[in-house]
Amino acid sequence: MALPIDPTVLESEDIGEERATLQMEHEEAIEHVREAFTDAGFGVATEFSPSELLNEKVDAGRDPYYVLGACNPDMADQVLTASDNRMGALFPCNVVIWEEEPGVQTVYHVSIMRIGRLVGLAPDDDEMTEIVAQTGELVDEAFANLDNK
Repeated sequence: MALPIDPTVLESEDIGEERATLQMEHEEAIEHVREAFTDAGFGVATEFSPSELLNEKVDAGRDPYYVLGACNPDMADQVLTASDNRMGALFPCNVVIWEEEPGVQTVYHVSIMRIGRLVGLAPDDDEMTEIVAQTGELVDEAFANLDNK
């Protein structure tokens, strides 16, 4: 099966990729990221530790890895309307925290709004462009908050 887009030509900004490094322990980083995103207007709708699950279920030996499912209700409502409800398949906007080494955590996020538009779940129109811009500003604020705490 051929992919509908060529991933080799995508740039980091095409998918809204954001990454930060935190010099702190894993549990502290989870709380720090949760607070940074909450302060930027996101709620945390769901969260879990894939590493704990995989280590328990298949003895994976994974280092700490945590997912915060962040959601801004206003943006979620707008994008559901703009996409005829299809963007809900990508909800929530995940922010992941993984341990590079003890005391060093990576925070990673990609824009479901940008990805949804790229794969055709959301329209490529002015309304969606505005939603992408607004959510991008919120994510930028959240990542800026990581440095300000």
